[in-house]
Amino acid sequence: MWHAVLFALFALTAGTLVYVYQRQREMIDALRRAREKIQLEETRVFDFLHGLGAALTASSEPADLHVLIVEGALRILDGHGGALYLADRDGATLRLAFATRNCPPFFDVPEKIIREPNFSWPAYLRLHTVAPEDGVLGSVWTEREPLLLRGEDNRLASLRVGLLKTKSAMLSPLFYGEESLGVLAIARGGHGSEDFTSGDFQIFKAIAEQSAFALYTAIIFSEAAEKKRLDQDLQVAHEIQRILLPSNSPDIEGFQISGINIPARQVSGDYYDYIRIDERHWGLAIADVSGKGVPASLIMAMCRSVLRSEAGGQLSPSVALRQVNAQLFPDIKEDMFISMAYAILERESGTITLCRAGHDAPLLYTARDQSVAKINPPGMALGIDSGGVFNRVTGDFSLTLESNDCLVLYTDGVTEALDTEGEEFGMANVIKAIQASASEGAAGIITRLTDDLRAFVGNYPQHDDITLIVIRKK
Repeated sequence: MWHAVLFALFALTAGTLVYVYQRQREMIDALRRAREKIQLEETRVFDFLHGLGAALTASSEPADLHVLIVEGALRILDGHGGALYLADRDGATLRLAFATRNCPPFFDVPEKIIREPNFSWPAYLRLHTVAPEDGVLGSVWTEREPLLLRGEDNRLASLRVGLLKTKSAMLSPLFYGEESLGVLAIARGGHGSEDFTSGDFQIFKAIAEQSAFALYTAIIFSEAAEKKRLDQDLQVAHEIQRILLPSNSPDIEGFQISGINIPARQVSGDYYDYIRIDERHWGLAIADVSGKGVPASLIMAMCRSVLRSEAGGQLSPSVALRQVNAQLFPDIKEDMFISMAYAILERESGTITLCRAGHDAPLLYTARDQSVAKINPPGMALGIDSGGVFNRVTGDFSLTLESNDCLVLYTDGVTEALDTEGEEFGMANVIKAIQASASEGAAGIITRLTDDLRAFVGNYPQHDDITLIVIRKK
């Protein structure tokens, strides 16, 4: 009897040990599978992060990054369909950047649209813009909170109408700082698929965070590349404009002539030119287009071309400018105009015939008494009027330079130059510089004026183009 009891105890102990051993083996196998799953997820995450880093180069296409984000999230989390929506420029709506072919609609789609004969899910998702109030996608974007949908959540009902028949979904807004970039969304569906877990949701939120960083960095790269292209284009425009300006002063017997243009930006809206009319006459023009930068420089180039075409053989500055105004007026925007002073110098007599089309009044320096006076005949700027008023108020004015007299033409970038305190250089400083340097000739006056301007302005950025022409009778 004792033998039987001992045998039974032995058998029970052996069975218990076998059961414990099997349970431990099962636990070890489960832990090994869990570890392998974690290692696989880690490998996929690291591959995803490496792919994001490789995609962030100046030469990468944004579309490649969009595909990488969606497909990477699906691969890591075993999703079946997903999409990346990005905010438009004004931040009012979302537009699809990329979606997999079986991506569910993360917003409500009217039944009548789905039943249309030529309805296509990929085409509809691609063309539809999502407003803040538009379905679960708009809600996540507006509320700025990630969302896990699973089980009996009634918000999944609208996601089941697509090709995927969604059973579970995760959505996350993409933010970098306060910058709203868009929404990343993925889903699981189809027969036998399981819901996303809380662990999946934590990984998804980390993917969304890294994706937002990558998207923002890509935007910075794109903007930097665009700025570089614009800078290159502006540099080309700058070189072309320098070609359009005089390379040297004309050699006119009995006169010294000097000019300069200092643009506030890479291209200038100011303009000056020397035009040989015939053996005895030279035209000298200075102009200032309203505004700055590229638009002003284009109008300046137009003005130069038209004036040169009209100046040949025309000894009346006002007649030439009337013709220029007639040609430019139809092509100038309402908020733009050109102020110009155009003078024709007769070499033998020293007479200068001047037309002032709304430009700053030229300054006449008289060597006899070292006085400086404004030459202020009436006139209207080019491009404001089709000709009825312009032709009536704009006329010629003649003056004769005596020995060592100077005529100074300038744009308002000279008188209105600002110092660090916001004070203007002003007419008084211009006159003072002319009087102090008139004996040094035309080039000397320009040198003194530009030196005084730099000293006055200091470190304050130049806010307007500066252009000068000085005519001096020897």
